[in-house]
Amino acid sequence: MRSRLHTLLFWGTFSSVTFQNAVLDRETTKIDELPSPRLYSETNVVMKGQNVSLFCSNENKSLQITYSLFRADKYLGTQSGTGEPVIFNVNISKAPDLGPYKCKAEVLQCVRYSREFNFTIVDPVTAPELSITVTQTETERHVTLLCISANGSLPISYTFFEKDVTISPAISKNRREPARFNFTKKNSGEEEEYRCEARNSLPNHTKYSLPVTVTSTGGGGCPFCLQLLLPGLLLLLMVTVLILALWILPKYKARKAMRDNVQRTAEDCREVGIYANVSNHQADGASVPGMEPRQCVCTAPDGAGDSQEIHYATPMFLEVAPTEQEAYNDCKTGYVYSELVF
Repeated sequence: MRSRLHTLLFWGTFSSVTFQNAVLDRETTKIDELPSPRLYSETNVVMKGQNVSLFCSNENKSLQITYSLFRADKYLGTQSGTGEPVIFNVNISKAPDLGPYKCKAEVLQCVRYSREFNFTIVDPVTAPELSITVTQTETERHVTLLCISANGSLPISYTFFEKDVTISPAISKNRREPARFNFTKKNSGEEEEYRCEARNSLPNHTKYSLPVTVTSTGGGGCPFCLQLLLPGLLLLLMVTVLILALWILPKYKARKAMRDNVQRTAEDCREVGIYANVSNHQADGASVPGMEPRQCVCTAPDGAGDSQEIHYATPMFLEVAPTEQEAYNDCKTGYVYSELVF
């Protein structure tokens, strides 16, 4: 009876040790099969000041794993999990917050590290501006669309729409310049609305321009009338100015010459009237040679081409007592001054 109990105790102890060793061997095998963890985020492009989440997971879903997060050599925190990824929340406010980040997975004495993960700061785009140039013919309309966003990290992709229908592929620009899209369509005579979209690598920050409406002249209109009329009006204006200049300038010169001629003629007549229309009566009744009384009549054409006569009166001199004689320029001839009576 006692030997039987010893036998049962022996086999029980042996079975327990064997089972524990089997469990340990199994766990050791699982640990040896522990792969490196994976560290990732929904996006690696963020705005400055943005809160983002980092996920750390392992392909081994049966072990209780302790995960630790590091930024460079700085420890940020620890979480444990089985099967499901653990989440670490970080804030990107300055350049060192961009990374690199690493995740450490640890089971008993087994440690594995993930690859490095870095964020990139991107400035969001602002609402773009859309401009349209349209050239119309009787049957067709040639349209040029230009779209540009003044702010936002490059590269920026632009897409054009007619109402809500995409009419262009995404046009990527690595420089701050407008995206251009040209197309030709039938001139339907109806209003058409266009807009454009701007986006960069920052997710969920797509911006749209204000819609621009284009009115068609229709197929029976005259789309080039205004374009032809304007140069014609300018040419007509230039010809009119030239004709007026050629017509007015000679008349102006003729009138000016006429006024100068009238002025000179009047001055000559006044001189003749002063020196020629004088009657000097002396005491003995004799007259001075060359000073006989006569009347001066001057004629000058007016602005209408007619002549005008200018009459001068003849003054009469009465003899008075001699006053003084003087020589003039060494001449021997003497002159007698008398009173002038009109």
